[in-house]
Amino acid sequence: MKFRTRLLITSLSIILLPLLLTSVAIFVLGSHIEDAESQFGFLNRDNASFIYTIENYGRITEEILEDIREQIAKDPARLEDKDYLEEITLDLKDKSSYIIVRKNDDLYYTGNNNAAKKIFHALPEYGNEMPGMEASYYYNDINKLVKAVDFCFSDGSEGSIFIVTNIGSLLPRKMLRNMALAFILVLVFTSFLLTRWIQRGIFTPINQLNTAMQNIAEGNLEYMLTTEEKGEIGELYRNYEDMRLRLKESLDEKFEHEQKNKELVSNISHDLKTPITSIKGYVEGIMDGVADTPEKMQKYIKTIYDKANDMDRLINELTTYSGIDTNRIPYTFRRINVADYFGDCVEEVGLDLESKNIQLNYEDLVDPAVQIIADPEQLKRVINNIIGNSVKYMNREQGVIDIRILDEVDAIRVEIEDNGMGIAAKDLPNIFERFYRTDASRNSSKGGSGIGLSIVKKIIEDHGGYIWATSKEGEGTCMHFVIRKYQTASKE
Repeated sequence: MKFRTRLLITSLSIILLPLLLTSVAIFVLGSHIEDAESQFGFLNRDNASFIYTIENYGRITEEILEDIREQIAKDPARLEDKDYLEEITLDLKDKSSYIIVRKNDDLYYTGNNNAAKKIFHALPEYGNEMPGMEASYYYNDINKLVKAVDFCFSDGSEGSIFIVTNIGSLLPRKMLRNMALAFILVLVFTSFLLTRWIQRGIFTPINQLNTAMQNIAEGNLEYMLTTEEKGEIGELYRNYEDMRLRLKESLDEKFEHEQKNKELVSNISHDLKTPITSIKGYVEGIMDGVADTPEKMQKYIKTIYDKANDMDRLINELTTYSGIDTNRIPYTFRRINVADYFGDCVEEVGLDLESKNIQLNYEDLVDPAVQIIADPEQLKRVINNIIGNSVKYMNREQGVIDIRILDEVDAIRVEIEDNGMGIAAKDLPNIFERFYRTDASRNSSKGGSGIGLSIVKKIIEDHGGYIWATSKEGEGTCMHFVIRKYQTASKE
C-alpha cells in the first residue's frame, strides 16, 4: 500500500471514527434524557418548559416530600432517626437531591455535608411555610431549588427538613447540540492539523529519502542528506548518511584493492620474469654444451636451483597474501617456551646466514620459564620474512644481524636489527602497507612483491601484538614486535 493511500485512510479515520463515537454518545445522552423525562413525569411537555420551569424541577422530589409530610403527621419523632434519614438520602441520590435537617439554628443532619455548609446560612427561617403545604425557594446564583417542611422535635425544639435539588445537573438539549457541534468542529480542525503535520513530518522526508536512494542506485554516492530533526525521521536521515559514507568508503577500498591487485600482478610478473629468464638461459647453455666442465655444470645447476627457490618464495608469498585478504590464515595456537623456541630458530637460520658471510648475534634477556601463546609456524614465518629482508638489502661485505629477546613485564619484545642500507625516513611509515616497495627495492636484483612485511604485520596483530620499525639510512634497520606473555591464574 502506498504511503499516500495510508495518509488518506488515516485522515478519514481521524474524522469518521470520532464522528461515529460522538453520534453514539449523543444518542445515549438523548436516551438518558428521555428516561429522565419519563421518570420525573415530564412527558408531553415542550423543551422550554423542561429547561426553565421551576415547577417542573419541583416534581422530581414531590413523591418523597409527600412521604415526609405523611410521616410528620403520623410520628414527627421519626425524623429524629438518622437511619430513616439515611433511607431518604439514598432515595434522593439518583434525583440530584439531598436533605438537610435543622434543629433550632443548628445542623442536625445532611446527606451532603460540603454542599450543606454552603447553603445552610441562606435557608429560610422556621414558620415560613403555609400549613400543609411545602415552601419552595429557588437560589438562582447557585442553581439550587429548596423545599422546606417544618416540624417539632420530641423535646419541643423547632425543626425543619429541606430537600435541596441541583437544577444545574440537567443540561439543556440545545446546550448538548451546541456542545456536539463544537466537538465535531474541533475534531475536523484537529484532523486537518494532524494531516498537515503528518504530511510535512513524514511524507516530505520520505520523498527526500526516495530521491537520495535513487541517487545511490545510480551510483552517485556524493548526494548528502542532512537534517536537524530528532526522533525516528532524524535517525533515518542519519542512518542514510552512515550507509552512504560506508558505501563510499567500501567503493574507495574496492577501487584501491583492485589497483593494488593489479600492482601485485605486475610485481609478481616482473619478479617471476627475471628467474624464469635466467633458468631458460642456463638450461639453454647446458643444452648447447656451454657448461662443458663439471665446475660450470655445477654452477649452472646451482643457479637454476636458486632461481627456482626465488620463484617458490614468490608463489608462497602470493598464497599467504590470499589468506590474509580473506582472513583465512590457518593458525594453530599453543603454549611455547620463549627461550627454547627462539634458540631453535636462531640455530636454524644461523647456518644459512653464515654461508652468506653474515654474522648472527643472539641475546635472550627473559626468564627461561617465560612462555607465550603463539602459532610456531606462523611466528617462524615472521622471523624468516624479517631476516630475509635484512639479507636482501644487505650492502656490506661483512653483514651483521642481531636478535634480542627483551622482557617487557607482561610481554616480550623481539628486536631484529641489521647493518644494511637502512630505510629512508619518508618510506619508514609505509613499509608495512601491502604492495609498498621502496625505490631501492625495485631493481630486478632485489626483487620482492611488496607484501612480505604486510604479512608480518598481520600475523603479529593476529597474535594480539604489534610491530614497528626504526631505521637510519646507510646504517641499518631494526624491527621490533611485542607479544604478551602467557599468564597463569594466581591462586589465593
